[in-house]
Amino acid sequence: MKKIHFNHLTFKNWTSLLMLISLVFILMGSFEIIEFEYKRTNKILASIGFFIQAAYYSKMFWYKNYVEWNKRGMNIKINRLISKSITFKNIAKLELDNSNLKIILKSGSDKIFEIHNIASTDLEKLVEIITQNSGFESTEFSTN
Repeated sequence: MKKIHFNHLTFKNWTSLLMLISLVFILMGSFEIIEFEYKRTNKILASIGFFIQAAYYSKMFWYKNYVEWNKRGMNIKINRLISKSITFKNIAKLELDNSNLKIILKSGSDKIFEIHNIASTDLEKLVEIITQNSGFESTEFSTN
């Protein structure tokens, strides 16, 4: 069974420190605030800053099964290359069976995820996150 990597998007001190350091590198390299002996040093500093940000924001692509969420919505990537974005206030119903997780939106459209090889503990956590943040009780979702 494959695991899902969960990432709750909250304010973290190390994240803000990392972004601040990368921003300083980008500004120093782009505007040449400090004059170095070698002219390429400024370009290297800017490149390091951009690399730090690219590495941080690319973590969704490191995992095959990835879920990140905050209080407004979530991105779910399960058994696919790109993720699907869902806003919690637009969720009307949740259906879970042996091979699919179906999220039905209030607009009538639905998002379907294949879950046949996902660990059951991770599925329980995903359903819990959706039910807690979307506002409907856990008894409203059906298991077919």
